[in-house]
Amino acid sequence: MHYDVFNGDADGICSLHQLRLLEPIAQRQCISGVKRDIGLLAQVADVHDSTFTVLDISLDSNRSALQQLLTQQNRSLYIDHHFSGEIPQSPLLSAHIDLRPETCTSLLVNSLIGGRFSKWAICGAFGDSLQEQAQGLAAALSMPEEQLLQLQEIGELVNYNSYGETIDDLHFSPRAIYAALEHFADPLDFFAASDILPILRQGFQEDMELAQGQKEHGPISKNRVYFLPNAAWARRITGVLANLKARDKIEAAHALITENTDGSLRISVRAPLADSKNADILCRQFPTGGGRAGAAGINALPAEMIDSFLSAFHYMYR
Repeated sequence: MHYDVFNGDADGICSLHQLRLLEPIAQRQCISGVKRDIGLLAQVADVHDSTFTVLDISLDSNRSALQQLLTQQNRSLYIDHHFSGEIPQSPLLSAHIDLRPETCTSLLVNSLIGGRFSKWAICGAFGDSLQEQAQGLAAALSMPEEQLLQLQEIGELVNYNSYGETIDDLHFSPRAIYAALEHFADPLDFFAASDILPILRQGFQEDMELAQGQKEHGPISKNRVYFLPNAAWARRITGVLANLKARDKIEAAHALITENTDGSLRISVRAPLADSKNADILCRQFPTGGGRAGAAGINALPAEMIDSFLSAFHYMYR
């Protein structure tokens, strides 16, 4: 059996899609979840003598399960751009991990397969808010502006759909999104024929209207902090709103804080686009924190630690 294990955001989905367009696998299982559900290998840690493709989830967060899989004679291809820590040394592991803030897993896959399905890589890059990189790849293809905007909307809507505390918060599960696009070699054909994009577009517009009414928290400073309510719409829109705020004020760091149903806090951090670094270092100081240099987060910060987080946030980006 083969297992495709992938982040449920646009980058993870578009990374997998590029690989399976190049190399279809008939008998396989897909493992995914909401964007912050990254400990995915633990779901299949008891598997023996199989093959794995792991995309866009931190190796460090899956270290124990990965090491167990390797000892059970599973061969794994691991492609990612999040903090990895020390990479296990095994002939069964092929790891392609690049922590530079200007790349993402879709772009890494695009390079590995020689740009065979670059339009899908562009979608993934837009989903990860790598506007410059997506536009640069599109320029190399001499893509008309109208088509570029369609790829951007695909990436941003699929990414918007990935944010939530549980699958119930989402409009569609990541596996359903992947199933809807896996038969399209060209994302422009998917854009024209998809029946899920109109639903995501409407949901995005409704959630964004609610989000626009949220006020900045605390005294005006270089950086910006927003508190969002414990509501499904707030959890869905957090990532997109963080990216929009970051592009609106590129010299500022941003933190969007949403209350989870158990009272803990879910935090999305964006480093200043003008100096995109250290978001992962900041978030790893706290329980359940992780991510990458430009964009990171904390899944469940104890509420009593919020003052400590805000102090560390403002100090990191002073």
